[in-house]
Amino acid sequence: MLTRRPPPRRLLLEHEGSLSTTISDTHIDGGFWDSVREALRGSHRDYTEGSVARAILVLAVPMVLEMIMESVFAVCDVFFVSKLGASAVATVGLTESWLTLVYAVAMGLAIAGSALVARRTGERDREGAARAAGQVILLALLVALVLGFAGATLAPHLLSLMGASSDVLATGTSFARVMLGGQVTIVMLFVINAIFRGAGDAAIAMRVLWLANAINILLGPCLIFGLGPFPRLGVTGAAVATTIGRGTGALFALSRLLKPGSRIDIHVRHLRLDSALIARLVRLAWSGSIQLLIGMGSWIALIRILSTFGSNVLAGYTIGIRVIMFALLPAAGLANAAATMVGQALGAKKPDRAEQAVRMAGTYNMVVLSVVGALLAVFSPHIARLFTQDPAIVPFASDALRIVACGFPFYAWGMVISQSFNGAGDTRTPTVLNLLVFWCWEIPLAYVLAIRFGMGPRGIYLAIAIAFSTYAIAGALVFRKGRWKDKRV
Repeated sequence: MLTRRPPPRRLLLEHEGSLSTTISDTHIDGGFWDSVREALRGSHRDYTEGSVARAILVLAVPMVLEMIMESVFAVCDVFFVSKLGASAVATVGLTESWLTLVYAVAMGLAIAGSALVARRTGERDREGAARAAGQVILLALLVALVLGFAGATLAPHLLSLMGASSDVLATGTSFARVMLGGQVTIVMLFVINAIFRGAGDAAIAMRVLWLANAINILLGPCLIFGLGPFPRLGVTGAAVATTIGRGTGALFALSRLLKPGSRIDIHVRHLRLDSALIARLVRLAWSGSIQLLIGMGSWIALIRILSTFGSNVLAGYTIGIRVIMFALLPAAGLANAAATMVGQALGAKKPDRAEQAVRMAGTYNMVVLSVVGALLAVFSPHIARLFTQDPAIVPFASDALRIVACGFPFYAWGMVISQSFNGAGDTRTPTVLNLLVFWCWEIPLAYVLAIRFGMGPRGIYLAIAIAFSTYAIAGALVFRKGRWKDKRV
């Protein structure tokens, strides 16, 4: 089993006072449920003033619900695809390994847009926030169109590079073409929602993702299995449903962004090319994308090692990781709330408020994920059987769930700290951490444990848990130095 120790003691001790303050502050400001109603309704509060606890709650509730819907979609998607057999599930796993690179680029752009919008919002510079939003949309659209064309053209070659068998190639080429070719929907959805979050309008981002994923969940089984008037497209149907859902969500998000009275008041003038601002966004987005490409690219290396163990292992891994994402994505909502608080607080010249927000969000995340991780570890075989009854796949999915979940308390801190650096515009620090932890530590460790020590897939799962725990500890130590407070964006 993975041996775990808590985050640095000093960091935890500093929370004791803030936790009691959190409870009283939330009560004084009107109560927990009043805050939840405000969060769901959409708030125009100033997040640089008042109770930090209530500000985090108002931001985090819609962000967590947004991520819950995203995680429900991920689990439902693999649930339906798993009915088509191991080759179909392996197709999804291999394609998503390449999509992680798209996500990295999309999130890099999102980090840049959110950081600039949050900082300008904290400075009460509405014109600057709108200009930053308009320019990041233009940049994202250009990048997405180029990547989409390349992905659709090279789809079968990309699957082959990942070690896809002939069965997977026959089953999954169309799926890969649709998913990789339609990635403009992914990029635009990420970027526009990040703009809303940076401005503190998390409720809009939540509604956008709920709409996109509701369409996907309803349309997915219809196109996969040919229900009613819909054609039976098999695994390709999942890709079509996903692209339609995300595209609808992106268009709805754009319409809300351009609507008069939006928190980000964008006009035509903000969509005219501003080369100086584009250059600043490119620098931030490039660093953010490299940061995420390093982290997500490591998943490609891991799945390449896993592919040597066969389609059943890949199918088990895909199921297990989807469930892990189901558990972790809501926690990403708290991390995103911390990032918004950091960006706006630094813009308002209140670094102590930013640090307090990170401590609170990290503590809450750790408590929640510790419970979730324990549940996944205990009930992993039963959870795996919800997705497949194949006795050749269940053990691998169960192992992935049980072993990776052991690091959840650490993941909670790692997610919050990493996003807080990004919210401050310090994308370099998490980039260096990603390189050292995931490429210099995780991948060699996975290979040694799986191949040299003969642990097989379990060695890879163990390497994942150890690496993410290492990241959290290293990130906490760097965060305490406070250099992120001086970052200018």
